[in-house]
Amino acid sequence: MILSELCVLKRTLTMYSFDGILVFGLLFVCTCAYLKKVPRLNSWLLSEKKGVWGVFYKAAVIGTRLHIAVAASCMCMAFYLIFLK
Repeated sequence: MILSELCVLKRTLTMYSFDGILVFGLLFVCTCAYLKKVPRLNSWLLSEKKGVWGVFYKAAVIGTRLHIAVAASCMCMAFYLIFLK
């Protein structure tokens, strides 16, 4: 009984891992940078620079200005997830 409870607790703790947060952040930045290049979506989604919707704009700016670092981070994360994890 106790062993099964520990297994369930371990699964719920690893569900929110640091790897998952990094992957989500990288995908979010890459997606927003891509959406900035689409004219219709740029004016609709990335027009606000403050508030909750400003997060999309800020992620798009990070993705476009630091595109080399973001691409290198994506490659390193892919290598880690495929071969090391």
